[in-house]
Amino acid sequence: MRVLVAVASKHGSTRELAMSLGRYLAHHGLDVDVRDIPAIHAIDEYDAVVIGSAVYAGHWRREARHFVKRHAGELINRPVWLFSSGPLGDPSEDEDGGVRLESILKAIGAHEHRVFDGALDRSRLNPVERGIVHMVGAPQGDFRNWADVADWAVRISDELDIHRAWLAGGLARGGYVSTEPPA
Repeated sequence: MRVLVAVASKHGSTRELAMSLGRYLAHHGLDVDVRDIPAIHAIDEYDAVVIGSAVYAGHWRREARHFVKRHAGELINRPVWLFSSGPLGDPSEDEDGGVRLESILKAIGAHEHRVFDGALDRSRLNPVERGIVHMVGAPQGDFRNWADVADWAVRISDELDIHRAWLAGGLARGGYVSTEPPA
């Protein structure tokens, strides 16, 4: 099964999450391409798609939002997962990290939206970004939890195994399709 991990990253932290996710998915037997969104022109060769974006001020990067809009008709016919990277420091009380993607989730029928803590290296920022980071008091450091990325890759892989079996008719004949990973 071919999986596209499409990513919109500004300073590289979100791309690193996507690359790690891609390695874990490949380790579970999937044929994975991790690509920057601006370089993606078609998705017809992929059976499933994972879309990730850095988050700034609670919003996905513009190229990620446009990618979803441009490919919505194709995405709705594939298993799709979304992830965001950007919250820093103490975990938010908000499970979605303040990122609101309900309309995107609904429009393409995505399985899930996962928020991963981000990383901040001030040396990668331009002067305006450094000023904003200073004003909001964003902590410097790498807050990404790589074990969470690995766990999510396993969940996606398990769901794709169920999807493949369903497409092959193995689960459809029984009249019951579970969305829970196999025990």
